[in-house]
Amino acid sequence: MDISSEAVDFLRQEVCRVGKSLFDRGYVHGSTGNISVRLPGVDGNGAPNGFLITPTDACLGFLSPDKLAHVDFQGQQISGDRASKTLVLHRRIYQASSEAMCVIHTHSSWLVDLTLRGVWRDEDIVPPLTPYYVMKVGHVPLIPYFKPGDARVAELVAEAIASHHGRGLTLRAVMCDRLGPQVWNDSPSSAMATLEELEETAKLWLRGNCSASPLSDKAIDSLRQQFGISW
Repeated sequence: MDISSEAVDFLRQEVCRVGKSLFDRGYVHGSTGNISVRLPGVDGNGAPNGFLITPTDACLGFLSPDKLAHVDFQGQQISGDRASKTLVLHRRIYQASSEAMCVIHTHSSWLVDLTLRGVWRDEDIVPPLTPYYVMKVGHVPLIPYFKPGDARVAELVAEAIASHHGRGLTLRAVMCDRLGPQVWNDSPSSAMATLEELEETAKLWLRGNCSASPLSDKAIDSLRQQFGISW
């Protein structure tokens, strides 16, 4: 069943609301960052509906709902301003993760600073410092540096998603070296919340001179048993 125009309008408004919130609170600056949402349902031919994505070089603090790029499932633009150059990466995340309904990319300063100083380890850019990081974010691997828009990043992210799923883990974010996080979840609000928890954990780690002790295996196992998390 095709998605209604009211549902599309709601998602357009949500992208703009989240973009402004991130901009107003300093998670993005200038024309950095981008947001996309997957449109649920299928079209009249039975093909999956496409995506909405912020335009290239758009400032997330001043988005217009009607100017968001609408692309089909193959990535061909249907309407709106020209789609962000990260469209290939966003589409690949949606293809690799059935849980992903919204993808957010920012150049969040604490997380970028973390990659400049050196992450905890490539498989986990920060240690599991708090229970909410473990529950709301999970593992976040480092993706090596490539120039913005390089299609190789999309394949590395898809491989990371598949690797974690193969171990029974849900991957919700990766960190692109020197560029920023790619975070996804089942709605714009939940993707934003995941991003916020990730950035705040990086802040805690750096402000503590990268010396805080992670939660113990016993503590994490207790969270796993009580809340059903995958870690």
